[in-house]
Amino acid sequence: MTIIWGGAGNPETNRAIADFVAGHIEGCERGFSDFTTMGVTEADRLIAGVVFHNYAPEADVIELSAAATSKRWLTRPVLKAMFGYPLNEVGCQMLVLRVSERNAGMIAIANRFGFDSHRIPRLRGRDEAEILFTLTDDDWRAHAINRRQPRSQS
Repeated sequence: MTIIWGGAGNPETNRAIADFVAGHIEGCERGFSDFTTMGVTEADRLIAGVVFHNYAPEADVIELSAAATSKRWLTRPVLKAMFGYPLNEVGCQMLVLRVSERNAGMIAIANRFGFDSHRIPRLRGRDEAEILFTLTDDDWRAHAINRRQPRSQS
């Protein structure tokens, strides 16, 4: 798997990754504006994408949206890049992730990575709640994935 970046320096890739993500998220037909992306390819095919958007520099908060066609994309290097960009490079102190209450897979992933959850009824319409997940930089840095791995004895 290979990590690719969009952004201002690579506008075609940036748009392609954002369109991939929007196309895989129900209710995201309008797409994104003012964003940077990260993609994951396998055999030169895009299998996952992350869109960093709704950046609020005055609060150091950014939203991320992600989609994938393979469950294998969340490797340690991908996770470190996905969280490292907003938290280390941009300097955000918190990430926000919005998820339909019906998306059990994404809810499980967010919980596994230490996000706090806040369920808001009707945020996705009259009959559907949305869960706002938040992850602070402190909570991410304390997550088990960031602890040193023991060296194997040879």
